[in-house]
Amino acid sequence: MFRKNGKKDPELFQNVSEGLRRLYRTKLFPLEDTYRFHDFHSPALEDADFDNKPMVLLVGQYSTGKTTFIRHLMEQDFPGMRIGPEPTTDSFIAVMHGEQDGVIPGNALVVDPKKPFRKLNAFGNAFLNRFMCAQMPNPVLESISIIDTPGILSGEKQRISRGYDFAAVLEWFAERVDRIILLFDAHKLDISDEFSEVIRALKNHEDKMRVVLNKADQISTQQLMRVYGALMWSLGKIINTPEVVRVYIGSFWAQPLLVPDNRKLFEAEEQDLFTDIQSLPRNAALRKLNDLIKRARLAKVQAYIISSLKKEMPSVFGKDSKKKELIANLGEIYQRIEKEHQISPGDFPNIAKMQELLNGQDFNKFPVLKPKLLEAVEDMLANDIARLMALVRQEEAAMPSQSVKGGAFEGTMSGPFGHGYGEGASEGIDELEWVVGRDKPSYDEIFYTLSPINGKVSGAAAKKEMVKSKLPNTVLGKIWKLADVDKDGFLDDEEFALANHLIKVKLEGHELPAKLPEHLKPPSKRGLVDDEE
Repeated sequence: MFRKNGKKDPELFQNVSEGLRRLYRTKLFPLEDTYRFHDFHSPALEDADFDNKPMVLLVGQYSTGKTTFIRHLMEQDFPGMRIGPEPTTDSFIAVMHGEQDGVIPGNALVVDPKKPFRKLNAFGNAFLNRFMCAQMPNPVLESISIIDTPGILSGEKQRISRGYDFAAVLEWFAERVDRIILLFDAHKLDISDEFSEVIRALKNHEDKMRVVLNKADQISTQQLMRVYGALMWSLGKIINTPEVVRVYIGSFWAQPLLVPDNRKLFEAEEQDLFTDIQSLPRNAALRKLNDLIKRARLAKVQAYIISSLKKEMPSVFGKDSKKKELIANLGEIYQRIEKEHQISPGDFPNIAKMQELLNGQDFNKFPVLKPKLLEAVEDMLANDIARLMALVRQEEAAMPSQSVKGGAFEGTMSGPFGHGYGEGASEGIDELEWVVGRDKPSYDEIFYTLSPINGKVSGAAAKKEMVKSKLPNTVLGKIWKLADVDKDGFLDDEEFALANHLIKVKLEGHELPAKLPEHLKPPSKRGLVDDEE
């Protein structure tokens, strides 16, 4: 069986999306369908789930700047957008690319086979009346789609009045998106009960989660440190993992900074977040592959749980009492399956949620264990996924420049307002004078104490001076390589000044360039051809 598959599969997979779709339909779906995976965990995947663009889900309490953040990224208003200090966004809005501006209401959206939202139908009219798609032509949306969510409320009464299971809807989106951004307001860090519930619902997707501490320009540096510490403490209690979630601090809108003291920090943080978002199209296939593996592991566990419960049921009498007993002892069944099939405890579904769902099921209709279905999924995980991984790398190599473009992403790409422009090794990039020349007189004084011969100092003499910087040898070796422009193994006065300038750049916390930029080359050596290639 495996050899036959081994010959056929490489021909079948034209691309990663098509390969994932085929594997899901032929190997994983039969297991899910047999053991009621869709009733317990997640609806079946549709073709659109494998083909859709990367999606970013924004989650946060009301007035943390979610809608403003989207507007900041796209530099354009979107249909259905409302912004204000009160809870304004009362709907889930999927902001997607379209040829013309327009809004598609929820009920029409869930019957469109080209959109990945058909299974949201299960959440009913109360949700669908609060769901829409805003379509518009925008360069950012050519690469990603963004999901805006209603502001999370703090009152119990408001929470109940939603009319649909808010946490369950967010969990549905979390499974399918590529990035989840939790927004917090530096002014109001209190995490409401509903927000805690939501974060816990997203617990299995920490790898997709990023945190943004927004409106950080409205408080002083000292207050910001305290707020950041309080946020990390609060998140640590809720997420309950040893790893720290990445937090980006800034002011994500196109308005002047109220307290400009931390401008450089905000710029660096925004650049990091933008780089993270820009990488999504390139990593989309890998994310879908990763999510399918997660799903397959859970489907295997589901099969073992359902078949174990079926096996324990009596054939004639005492079915109801046995069902209650099995549900109460589900933890013991988990442990038995764990030992019998060598499954990690982290692969099992939440026990309380599972017990609640099992109450409404007829155990007599549960199927027995069917080894062939499990073998097909095992084969998929052991063999087919490895082939698809190779295909992912091929696709990535074929499209190396695939990233999000347009909107706010363009503002920091180039020109004097690009990140790091005119700083570190880029200092003096647009000046006529050689930037190293400013400090050259002080470097010359040191140079002439090293007893140069024929206007040059040896490597040994230069080393004695350079190690005084206390930089490691690996860094100093790179600086030497960059500064010895003519590659003669000696440094003249200009090259020595350049070496000291690069030491200063590194000591100020900047990165060294991989190749010496033209503006840093000593004036007397600008005609030399770089023979490093």
